[in-house]
Amino acid sequence: MTKKLSILFAILVLVLASLACQTLSGGGDAPELPAPSDDGGVEVAPQENDDSESESESSGESGVESEFPIPNGAMNVQDLGGSTNFQVKMTLDEAMKFYMDSLTSEGYTERPILTVTSETTFSMVFDGHESGKAIVVQGVDMSDGTVNVNIRLEDV
Repeated sequence: MTKKLSILFAILVLVLASLACQTLSGGGDAPELPAPSDDGGVEVAPQENDDSESESESSGESGVESEFPIPNGAMNVQDLGGSTNFQVKMTLDEAMKFYMDSLTSEGYTERPILTVTSETTFSMVFDGHESGKAIVVQGVDMSDGTVNVNIRLEDV
């Protein structure tokens, strides 16, 4: 019995910490807390995903809108409140070339001194955004033929 209570307490702490983080970071509406089930476990109701509030300039096949360019074939595209994250079937070099070409053609200037690459990651910074912030593009090789890309505005 104590083990079940410990597990329920741990789940409750994680849910509350998640809600606190979302609230502090200015996240959207707080999700409903999971309700205890009859057997002492936790039932989680499915959440509906409403992407209609995150409309901006660019939309890939995913339907999620972003002010940043997103390559065709992007999967799991998420607008994380100023940061866009997704996976795409590309190599690191292809992803870097996509962003070099896309962002420079939109008038942004790469800051080469801040471009960092390794066998499994890259990071690039572009200047020229109307906000005065830099566009930061980072990629991680997922070792399965896909790259996880995160792109955001940042004071650099």
